[in-house]
Amino acid sequence: MKKRICPIVPALALLSSPAFAADQWPTKPIRWICPYVAGGAADIFSRTIGQKLGEAFGQTVIIDNRAGANGSIGTELASRAPADGYTILMGQSGPLTTNPVLYKKVAYDPVKDFIPVTQGTLYMYVLVVPSSNAVANIKDMIAWVKSKPGALTYGSTGIGGGNHLAGELFNLMTQTKSIHVPYKGSALALADLLGGQLSYMFDTTITSVPQLKAGKLRAIGVTALKRSSSLPEVPTMDELGLKGFEITQWQAVMLPAGTPQAIVDRLYREVVQALKMPDVIERLSTQGGNELVGNTPEEFARVIKNDLAKYAKLVKEAGIKIE
Repeated sequence: MKKRICPIVPALALLSSPAFAADQWPTKPIRWICPYVAGGAADIFSRTIGQKLGEAFGQTVIIDNRAGANGSIGTELASRAPADGYTILMGQSGPLTTNPVLYKKVAYDPVKDFIPVTQGTLYMYVLVVPSSNAVANIKDMIAWVKSKPGALTYGSTGIGGGNHLAGELFNLMTQTKSIHVPYKGSALALADLLGGQLSYMFDTTITSVPQLKAGKLRAIGVTALKRSSSLPEVPTMDELGLKGFEITQWQAVMLPAGTPQAIVDRLYREVVQALKMPDVIERLSTQGGNELVGNTPEEFARVIKNDLAKYAKLVKEAGIKIE
């Protein structure tokens, strides 16, 4: 007599398989870890995209702000989360491509511990001088800095920040030397620039545009390889002859390594769809000074690896150290 095979066994196996779980995902609230304080640019990105995902999934997306150590605390927390699709990381270039080359050790691997879903936004810096300065273009700028070796100063939002890296790259590419002055925020540095305590600055477009429109600052060039949509008349540093000059920062969507591919694929589709919505464009691009991206996971993975290599080289050549 042949043994009967109970049909419930394969059914149970299917229920417990990652593929089945991915097909049903999400069935409960999702935790979105933002490694920065509430109210900042990273938090705005997290809440804007998180709200759209919640509407698409029919589930609550809970924003969990875990600030500290320039984003490393929240990023480490996400790296140790279960790979089940119920923890999303607001990935940011600081903890993922700058901290790993600035610090001797970070408690996560930016490549091995995460799955890149998509790069949501990109923001660049603009080289600005006070409008009272006679410098009008990149030729004037380089001549001015070379005429005063070690006497001029530029401000940043802190050691290892994007505008600090831009300043050091400028020093290296023009073979000049200006003194870096770190601040605790862009607004403080910008105030000192306008007040004459700083010589120049690589500032974010969102904070510099109002001053440029008011005629208080003059823009020389932007630090991306493509012009800024908010400053289309300002050429890139690359266009101005500093070939390959590129310092940009980004906000992104990441998942813990090992998350099922079906979840990665669906999350990617929903985030890219959200980035095309008029109210999202208005908040993140028009008001936030960002360029919206929405690249594929494979394209974004290349961005991360390229940035890690680029910043490791820059940090070494410039001798940047965290005290």
